[in-house]
Amino acid sequence: MAPDEPQPGLPEQVIAAAVAAGATVASAESLTGGLVCATLVQVPGASAALQGGVVAYQNSVKAAVLGVDEELLATAGSVDAGVAEAMAAGARRATGATFGVSTTGVAGPEPHDGKPVGTVFVGVSGPEGERSFGYLFTGDRAAVRAQACTAALERLHEALGTAR
Repeated sequence: MAPDEPQPGLPEQVIAAAVAAGATVASAESLTGGLVCATLVQVPGASAALQGGVVAYQNSVKAAVLGVDEELLATAGSVDAGVAEAMAAGARRATGATFGVSTTGVAGPEPHDGKPVGTVFVGVSGPEGERSFGYLFTGDRAAVRAQACTAALERLHEALGTAR
């Protein structure tokens, strides 16, 4: 696997797990800019589980479309575990999906909101509530984004595995 590509086979596993669980999925993406959703769309039969995705690169979109609290964004910044959880919940609300997954972080080349390049938060929202996962990835922008995409798909796959 090239460092700038999501993990092979994982998107197929996510779609298969969603179908097996009778669940639907959606994404809310900042630093990945739609890569998670685009990766899932490449799977034949993805329409059986994928509802859609929201690219929310700017905080104004995170707030207006996904319902992320503006005060949280102002105090914590966009690269935050709570923001990731709120984004994932917003993806579920916006699309009617059973599960939402989100990515927010710093792909570089400069730090953002006081967070170093490679800082990423993945959020997952489902019937049981929201969780977030923090990471510190290495590499250039493409590598950080690919690692974030893989992490998001891994966390979504895990959540789907417990939904059966």
